[in-house]
Amino acid sequence: MQTDYAELVRRTIRSVPDWPKPGVVFRDITPVLQDPRTFRALIDLFVYRYMRQRLDLVAGIDARGFIIGSVLAYELNLGFVPVRKQGKLPYRTVAEPYSLEYGNSAVEIHTDAVRTGQRVLLVDDLIATGGTMMAAVKLLQRLGANVVEAATIIDLPELGGAANIAATGTPLYSICRYDAESA
Repeated sequence: MQTDYAELVRRTIRSVPDWPKPGVVFRDITPVLQDPRTFRALIDLFVYRYMRQRLDLVAGIDARGFIIGSVLAYELNLGFVPVRKQGKLPYRTVAEPYSLEYGNSAVEIHTDAVRTGQRVLLVDDLIATGGTMMAAVKLLQRLGANVVEAATIIDLPELGGAANIAATGTPLYSICRYDAESA
């Protein structure tokens, strides 16, 4: 079943060539979210993986990680923590900067988002270079959380993000992997 579900998700992801710039193939999860059968299969893949793990919270990275993470938190009967782009949260926050190919950015969470020792699953739609995911891991750890695993729908391994996350000791699970030559 899991292989069938993963293949369904992979077939539904739209590849958009030359977006946002020439030479880039954008992996668009919008069709997955639009199709109820595929969206359910996606969530079920994550639920089956994590339903027997001892977790306290699901953290989702702005913005598409919110979609998957909040539904997953609901299905696992856990709380949800948003990891937002800097300047979007209304309460006291802690921020972590990271580098982008075209500059720098930062993500932040509320200072009371997690408690020391809580076991957190970190979710986003895609891992490319890993900058955002690494920043989110650091934020959660700085507040005392134990990031049990990072999870994504898509891994683009040639961009190095999966290796960067692995180097931190944080396990990474991805449903679909697209190598440079993948269609």
